[in-house]
Amino acid sequence: MVLRRPPRDAVDMAPVTDTFTLQLLTINVHKGVDAWSRRSTLPALRTAIAQVGADVVCLQEVCDRGDGQSPPPAQIEALADGLWPQHAFARNAVSAAGGHGNAVLSRWPILRARNHDVSLPGDERRGLLHCEIAVPGTAHSLHLMCVHLGLREAHRRAQMARLVGLVARLPPGAPVVAAGDFNDWRRRADGLLQPCGLHDVHTRTLGSPARSFPARWPLLALDRIYVRGMTESHPVPLPRQPWRGLSDHVPVAASLSLPALAQQEAA
Repeated sequence: MVLRRPPRDAVDMAPVTDTFTLQLLTINVHKGVDAWSRRSTLPALRTAIAQVGADVVCLQEVCDRGDGQSPPPAQIEALADGLWPQHAFARNAVSAAGGHGNAVLSRWPILRARNHDVSLPGDERRGLLHCEIAVPGTAHSLHLMCVHLGLREAHRRAQMARLVGLVARLPPGAPVVAAGDFNDWRRRADGLLQPCGLHDVHTRTLGSPARSFPARWPLLALDRIYVRGMTESHPVPLPRQPWRGLSDHVPVAASLSLPALAQQEAA
């Protein structure tokens, strides 16, 4: 795992406000190449994500250099450079040519990052990248789980049970996000994640999850943003272009309002 750490006093520099709203986007980047032409999509991906104004980005299927060691993976550097000063990466799949995994980009300090291997026999390796992010002026750190689950329903059930257990152990008042590629084409995740209080932003607001796959004609709701402990949460609509040419998935985005420090003190 690679984690860029903030200066020790970075958390104390943020102003205290009544509320704090951030934009979060998640996308499976398909290893940074176009599914048809095999050309690199990284420069266009970086531009498109920047135009959305996302403060925090969850990425799946991000390639690394092959050794899993410092310096950070080249794809992360290409995507984060100049826009998201903090990033964390955790490899899931491993091969002789390299590997790929989950990554988080953040405008604010990533205090801690830990990868939870949720792989099961007979499927690609999968992981939950848990990042604790110091969002300015908020009562608690944001706990973010960047998720990539298996293709088999039995595997997804076991992996979501693991996710429920991880979320249940977090501080009760802490805001929590679980975002990424759930591969939940049967739409079982809402019920499986309910015990830990997570709900899908799009389903709660619009009545159904966002369709994100395949990118050229999205029919399946594979990519989700689940939240707990937010003051408000709303889907962020995205245009069809340029996303259809950047991956086999289109992104899903949401606007999230976190409980502020002033609110916590007043309570």
